[in-house]
Amino acid sequence: MNTRSFTLALVISLFAMFMVYTYVEDQKTHFTKLYGTMSSVVVAKTDIKEFELIDDSKVTVKNVPQNFLAPGHFKTMREVENTVATVPILKGEQITKPRLTFPGEKTGLSREVSVGKRAIAISLNDQQAVSKLIKPGDRVDVIAALDYSSGQKDKQAAKTILQDVRVLSTGMSVSNNLPIIGVETPTVIKKMHLNTYSSYNTVTLELDPFQVQKVFFLLTYGSFKPILSLRNVNDKQKVNIGDTRLYDVLGEDAALKAKQFFSDKYKQ
Repeated sequence: MNTRSFTLALVISLFAMFMVYTYVEDQKTHFTKLYGTMSSVVVAKTDIKEFELIDDSKVTVKNVPQNFLAPGHFKTMREVENTVATVPILKGEQITKPRLTFPGEKTGLSREVSVGKRAIAISLNDQQAVSKLIKPGDRVDVIAALDYSSGQKDKQAAKTILQDVRVLSTGMSVSNNLPIIGVETPTVIKKMHLNTYSSYNTVTLELDPFQVQKVFFLLTYGSFKPILSLRNVNDKQKVNIGDTRLYDVLGEDAALKAKQFFSDKYKQ
């Protein structure tokens, strides 16, 4: 190998690389002066419909010159996480503050209702609503008192009609677990700042259509209004619970005494 020729070729290649690097840096400096330095911005990864929940499947971060940044833009995904689009946003468009809001009263209660579910309001007092400590987003059971006869105590019963029901709103305070069309509602949702319990007279529940009919029947024809039993939001287990009747409360001894009483009565 000709060492001299190799050295010359190496020097020429290094010089060429230096010239290319210098040219690129000059162009970079030129465009920086012209359009500003590069900055990150959140843009739509796909077309976003009005009132759709924003998550990482719908947006991404790109670098663009500062002069091309739209007013009110966002720099990181965390800033737009679990917000709602107030207008349609096209793929590639920058996400800006006027186009987003947080789920709540402004987005309307209908946007809170999951696909296939319905919302129904129940008028409740303090005793029926756990001293009105229930808040939007909580999970409750619905318990009803049933009277199978005209006030005959041993024919009356208490029954858990529904379990693990989501509370959409309490009065005018709206939940913010906004469902996404076609996919399961995410469990990690940015919380609203509800630090105090507001006064309310109604609780709105999210039910399927048949469950709505059950509640409507109880409210219309039941002798007693149903009550709500508050449960842990992470407790999804549904327990098989039978009716609770008078003798379930009084105990087995009372049932035996009642049986003996009626037995003796009929013998007479």
